[in-house]
Amino acid sequence: MFVGEAFRFSVQALRSNPVRSLLTGLGMVIGTASVILVVTISLTSRDYILEQVEGVGSNIIFAYYSSSGPTNAIADADYVKLADVDAIRQQLSAEIVAATGVMTNFDRMLIDGRERDVKVIGTDQAYQSVRNIVSSSGRFLDTSDVTLRTKVALLTDQLADRLYGSRNAALNQVIKLFGLQFTVIGTFHEKVQTFGQSEVERDTILIPITVLKYFDSVERIDPLYVQVRSAKQVDQVAMRVQELLESRHRPGASYHVDTLTAILNAVRNISLILSAVLFLVSAITLVISGIGIMNIMLVTVTERTREIGLRLAVGAAPREILLQFLTEAVLVSLAGGSIGILVGVAIPSSVQLFADVKIPISPVAIGVAFGVSCLVGIVFGMLPANRAAHLNPTEALRHE
Repeated sequence: MFVGEAFRFSVQALRSNPVRSLLTGLGMVIGTASVILVVTISLTSRDYILEQVEGVGSNIIFAYYSSSGPTNAIADADYVKLADVDAIRQQLSAEIVAATGVMTNFDRMLIDGRERDVKVIGTDQAYQSVRNIVSSSGRFLDTSDVTLRTKVALLTDQLADRLYGSRNAALNQVIKLFGLQFTVIGTFHEKVQTFGQSEVERDTILIPITVLKYFDSVERIDPLYVQVRSAKQVDQVAMRVQELLESRHRPGASYHVDTLTAILNAVRNISLILSAVLFLVSAITLVISGIGIMNIMLVTVTERTREIGLRLAVGAAPREILLQFLTEAVLVSLAGGSIGILVGVAIPSSVQLFADVKIPISPVAIGVAFGVSCLVGIVFGMLPANRAAHLNPTEALRHE
C-alpha cells in the first residue's frame, strides 16, 4: 500500500465518524494552543517586567550613606555630598554617561482647597536622562538653572492637573515653596510606573539642587545616581563608586552601592522557571490528548476487526494495515495541532488589535507545537496500529 492510498483510506475512515474524529482532535487543539499561549504569555510578561525595571534607568548605579559603624557616632560629613557627585563625574568620566544627586525636603501647599504636604526634590540637569524622566510640557532643568540657582520648578503631571486643571495651564504659574516664589517651567512623569518605589511621588516638585540645599540643615545626597556607558561595566564601576565614596569620607562610614543587574537577573530567572512550569503543564495536556487518541484508535481497531481480517485474508500485508491506522492517528493529531496553532496565534493577535500592547509570538513555539503534534500522533498511534497489523485473519473474520 502506498502512502497516498493509506491517506485516502484514513480520510474515509475519519469522515465516516465525524463527531468522534472531532472530539478526538479537540484535545490536540487545546493542548497545542496551550503551548503557544503559554510561551506567548511568558515572553510578554518577561518583556513587560524587564521594560519596567529597565525603565527606571539604563545601566544605573545608585548609592547612599548606610551607617557609621557600631563604634562611631553619625556625623554630617558622612553623608554623600554634592562634592562627591562632582568627583565621580571627573574621575569616572570615561566610564559613565552622567551622575546626579537627589536631595529631598517637604513643604505644604494649598491643593483642592486644603493644605497638603508636597515632596520637593532638588536635583540637576542630568536627572532627566539618568532616571528616564519624560517632560510632558515645558522644559526640564538646564545647566544655567543649577549654576545660577534660578527659582524655577517642575510639577508632576498629577500635581499640575490638580492645581491648574492641565499640564499646559501650569506653565509660567508662580508657586510658593519655603516662603519663596518659584516659576513653573514644565511638568513631568516617570517613563514607567515605579508604584512608589522611587523618590518621585504623585505630588512632587523638582527644583535646582543648588537652591534646595539652602533649606536643608544638612547637605545629604540620597540617593546618588550614576549612569554607566555599557552594561558590561556596571559592576566594575559600582566597585569604583564604592571605593571613591569611602576614600572621601572618614574611616568606618559605610555606603550602600547597588545596581539593577541583580534585579534584572532575578526577573529573567523567575521568568525562565515560570515558563518551564507552564510548559510542563501544557505538555501534560498534550500527553493526555495523545492518550485520548490512542484509546479511540484502540476502540476503532476493535470495531473494524472484521474489516481488518478481510483485508488480511485477501492479501494485505501487516505493514499496510499498520500504515493505515498509524496514518489515521497522525491525521487526527496534525489536524488538531494545526487548528490549535491557529487558535494560539489568533488570540494574542486579536488582543493586539484592541489593545496597545506588544505581544511577541515565538516562531520556535509554533514549530515545537507542530512537531509535538506529529510526535504525539506517531507515538500514541503506534500501539493501536501495531495491534491491528498483528490480528489473526481467521479469528478476525469470526469477530462479531
